[in-house]
Amino acid sequence: MRRNLYLILLLTIAFTAGVKAQTVSGTVSNDTEPLSGANIKIEGKKLETSTDKDGHFELKLEAGSYNLIISYIGYNQFTRKISLTKDQQLNLETVLKATNTMDEVAVVSSRKPGKISEIPGTVWIIDNARLQEQIKGGVSLKEALGKLIPGLDAGSEGRSSFGQNLRGRNVLVMIDGVSLNSTRANARQFDSVDPFNIERIEVLSGASSLYGGGATGGIINIITKKGQEGPLAFTSEAGVRSGLQQKSDHDVRFAQSISGGSDNFKGRIGIAYQKNNAAFDATNKQIFTDVTQTDLQYNQSFDIFANTEFKLSPKQTLKVNAQYYNSGYAGTRDLFLGTNYSIVTNPATNPNVLEMRDGFTSSVKPQSSRASINADYHAADILGGQDLYIQGSSRNEKFSFHPFPALARDAFEPAKSFYYSGSTVQSTRYSALKLVLSKQWSAFNLTYGVDADNEAFRGDQTMFNIAQAFASGGLINNGIATVPRYPGVNINSLSGFMQAQWNLTSKLTLSGGVRQQRMYVKVGDIVGINAMAAIVYGRGQTATPIPGGKSNYDVNLLNGGLVYKISAPEQVWVNFAQGFTLADPAKYYGQGTYKLNGTNWDLVKSTSVSNSPLTGLKTNQLETGWRHRSKVINAQVAAFYSWSDKDMQTDLTTFSVQVLDRKQRNFGAEGSLAVNLSNGLEIGGNGLYIKSQFKDGDSWKLQTIGNISTSKAVAFIGWSNKIIGFKAQAFRSFDTKDYLDNKFKGYTTLDLLGNVKLPLGRLSFGVQNLLNKEYQTIWSQRAQVLYKGLGNPALYYYNGRGRTYNLTYTINY
Repeated sequence: MRRNLYLILLLTIAFTAGVKAQTVSGTVSNDTEPLSGANIKIEGKKLETSTDKDGHFELKLEAGSYNLIISYIGYNQFTRKISLTKDQQLNLETVLKATNTMDEVAVVSSRKPGKISEIPGTVWIIDNARLQEQIKGGVSLKEALGKLIPGLDAGSEGRSSFGQNLRGRNVLVMIDGVSLNSTRANARQFDSVDPFNIERIEVLSGASSLYGGGATGGIINIITKKGQEGPLAFTSEAGVRSGLQQKSDHDVRFAQSISGGSDNFKGRIGIAYQKNNAAFDATNKQIFTDVTQTDLQYNQSFDIFANTEFKLSPKQTLKVNAQYYNSGYAGTRDLFLGTNYSIVTNPATNPNVLEMRDGFTSSVKPQSSRASINADYHAADILGGQDLYIQGSSRNEKFSFHPFPALARDAFEPAKSFYYSGSTVQSTRYSALKLVLSKQWSAFNLTYGVDADNEAFRGDQTMFNIAQAFASGGLINNGIATVPRYPGVNINSLSGFMQAQWNLTSKLTLSGGVRQQRMYVKVGDIVGINAMAAIVYGRGQTATPIPGGKSNYDVNLLNGGLVYKISAPEQVWVNFAQGFTLADPAKYYGQGTYKLNGTNWDLVKSTSVSNSPLTGLKTNQLETGWRHRSKVINAQVAAFYSWSDKDMQTDLTTFSVQVLDRKQRNFGAEGSLAVNLSNGLEIGGNGLYIKSQFKDGDSWKLQTIGNISTSKAVAFIGWSNKIIGFKAQAFRSFDTKDYLDNKFKGYTTLDLLGNVKLPLGRLSFGVQNLLNKEYQTIWSQRAQVLYKGLGNPALYYYNGRGRTYNLTYTINY
């Protein structure tokens, strides 16, 4: 991690030294608001820039006459002739008019930039304005995405995104095309970057064969903000969030960025800090700490993101990103579980014993930390007119979890089973090299390439002084030993892919491709956690390890689709795609039954590579959809059906992953509608209807509570002009249940968002849960089923946050 910090410092010095002065500036807007990300370039020159969040741009030119070209996806291009004299400072205000075309470009669907109008699939673009409207109004990233992406499940209010699937299946999350997923499914992909450093988000709903494992439900690609050409430009941001009921209910955040550069070099560094305190529900009661997946009370996060771009030649560019992210608990208040962990160890304990108390200490505290660097090289018109894309990336990440009581079970002498206290720390090293070539003929495009990556995982557990932990009800946790919790896993992957697109006519486009992926998995030896815990606490001295081993996987994935352009702004499509995921080897292997023989724990039965080889899960998906985008209406709807021959679920006793030889399927529809009226009024919404099932004999049953997704709907109405804007949005999660009649109780919340332009900067505001409605989060309801064998359900009862106010002040200078 220290090496990555040095790289960030070098990048800071480099781009600061390359800054030059400004000669032309201005703003770009539509009829009602600034346009962020509009492209400004000079005709005939390799000189361009883009607008910031307030629609502002700066561009350096030599004295002379030029054609200035301003463009923005969905708007008519604007050209203006300008003449500049020496040292002249020219300021322009440009208003673009919306077009009726769908020429917006996305990378997520085909590994290269491509027009959405030619993509046979459901693509969602969350632009900077819509994302920041939510974030600056006080909505967290995972909650905002759950409201903005129709097919994505509602986000939790804690640290983890466990169970937040896309179309009911795993979602591959990336930053600038680099995967954040790993085979150790820790569900912290959204605890990875501060929204201050996000420019926009591209989403591909449904299975994808182009990016390899993990994308059975779709892809979310987080695209970070880039540096802008011109002199140093700064953005400062400060915010506060509070329920205004308790003195401890105040969260603060600060962020600062600096960007600038020249025609040949530009860069940006963004630094964001957030400090959370307590959170309270609608009854003004503090929400319990999540002792399973951890939450964000008393949490502080720090994100440094450096982004640079070098123009090596008129046809070659090199982009380098480096990041250090740290988000962790920084408080002394936590959940008291009753003396001697009575809420866990004694079923008759009154749930009222649970309360938030001061005095928490721990050798291991909940935390997510990540250091990464990646480089993207692009060369145009080489090897016979092809585009070459090369990406190299590396990241180290470490996740630690909340101290938690667990039961070490003795299958042969149940009376000698005992509770202990521990906290896991999981580390992953990931590196990848990806090469893509693309060739465009008049009506045909071929994209092909090779992906290679390596992932190394290690998971340890710190055991705490059991007497202190029990006597304090879980508040005092002093480590006495650190032991392996999961077997070490090393995975090497090598894949080749090819994707073709053929414009059969001016209206009909055919696309299809294949990916061949080979994975080499090595699992280390490990002593099962029950035997290891017994040894740490004095029962036995040695144990027979569960043997590891090696396994290989060959997977072929196909996709194919047709797009028909009804008109310039309107298309329909049909698409078939396959995706692949490998069940978590760390939670599949390393499970064993032991019997004490003298001072050694003998291994009686185990899940190992030799006797229970892990199989992958291939998902097939068929979808059809329609989309329309014009100045007034932006709409998209798709129906989908996905199926697999195998299913995964979590064992509620051992929490190991099980791969079941039974069919599963998800089917439903997702859609979105936004209507923009000329008077600044906007109205619309989005929604997901989904059914998740598995086959039992000859009948289909509702999926288990750990895997099932809920249907949802969002509706909004807003009004804005260049000075002020308001939006009211309602979110509804619908009731659902699994085949055992475990239920998700739906809920409805109403938020109010807005902003006002001040003489200097812009003030954004928000009120979440405006009606102060009491509700239980989806994760809380899921946790009460998943962890029901470990304690009273009241321990996992997490109410949603009550009415909460947020103010954010942003200034660009």
